[in-house]
Amino acid sequence: FGIPALLVVTVTLSPVAAAARGENDVTGEDVYPPLWDLAPENLLDFPVKDNKIVISAWSYQDRLGVYKSLLNVSAKYFDAFGPQNSGNILWGLPLQHGWQFHTGRLADHSGVTSCGYENGELLCQSVRSWWSCMNYYLAIIPFLGAVEAGLFGQLPYEIEILPPEEQKDDFCYSIKDCWSRMPKLMDDWKAFFEVNTFSSFKLDDALGLMWKAHTTSIAYALPKFQDRLKYLSDPEANFGEDWANGVDFIAATHFSTDLLTTNNFQVFLPQRMLVEGDVLPSVSDFSPEQNKVLMSLRALHKANKLTGGLLLKLWQKAMSTEAGRKMGRTLLESLISS
Repeated sequence: FGIPALLVVTVTLSPVAAAARGENDVTGEDVYPPLWDLAPENLLDFPVKDNKIVISAWSYQDRLGVYKSLLNVSAKYFDAFGPQNSGNILWGLPLQHGWQFHTGRLADHSGVTSCGYENGELLCQSVRSWWSCMNYYLAIIPFLGAVEAGLFGQLPYEIEILPPEEQKDDFCYSIKDCWSRMPKLMDDWKAFFEVNTFSSFKLDDALGLMWKAHTTSIAYALPKFQDRLKYLSDPEANFGEDWANGVDFIAATHFSTDLLTTNNFQVFLPQRMLVEGDVLPSVSDFSPEQNKVLMSLRALHKANKLTGGLLLKLWQKAMSTEAGRKMGRTLLESLISS
């Protein structure tokens, strides 16, 4: 299973060429995560209590506000890459989270509470949701890393992250707490955000640091939340693990996670949760492309496991130079757009 075959398998994991959806208007509402306009714009829009900015990480609106404040404060560094902050490579994080919310993946799948459901607490994010717990490490940890890196300047208050009602030990809640419990994660995210404190930076370098931190977060969270997979159907649990594996392959190419590229990619993700009885590649209410992406993710994950991770190492080696990454991205885009 050589590199050429790997490229063919991996092609469907990449953000698709813009032609797949046509040109998007950056001002169009459908390109933003659900309820984007309702999210806090900056840190001082969050409630302040006892001289602390209080953020509820288990509220979809608050977690979206964390992303929005990150995008707003980093906008000036991405002016050269697209109008209206559309070239900001941080867009991948809130857009993925918005897709998770829209498809019901952040709700309580154990059936114990109504968290995350329309007839209950729609904006609640459940600590029993595998997706929500995984995303904590791609939302709160990056945010605290950015604060520590000085991206927000000198804040007048400390930051306090509210804990969930259960499973509190699985998370950290302040800069000091996170540094003491997961220094590697904080260090990787801080290193990425420090790149943006300079007046100019090389986009490939910034993407490399961001993807390094991103994959470190997933690798840390994956074993921690294995027990949450039991609340999902077998097809959905498999997809979650396939998705986590696939990110490693995408990351190696330093693919850009700007607004339009991420939106184009997400068209091919399943727009609902998988249930028992969904058999790939013939899920009737999924498009052929969505079925193909799910099958490719499955095959890639299986092949990587069978080779003891050698497949990923070979791919990373092929993508270890800027020229290699450029060729990889070009090949992926040309294959999928054809």
